Amino acid sequence: MKNKIKEFRRKLGFTQEDLARRAGVRRETIVFLEAGKYNPSLQLAHDVARVLKTTIDELFVF
Repeated sequence: MKNKIKEFRRKLGFTQEDLARRAGVRRETIVFLEAGKYNPSLQLAHDVARVLKTTIDELFVF
């Protein structure tokens, strides 16, 4: 699944570690999400979108 996590993360000046800590996951999870190698649960997608101050629809390309 394609996403814009890296774009939104960089816009806010967050590192992968910053985003992971704020979303309550490991940095590796963010790495896999950004690379499109991991499809998040609805809860994780919501948490990441909340931290990045956007919506799931804006963040993920279905």
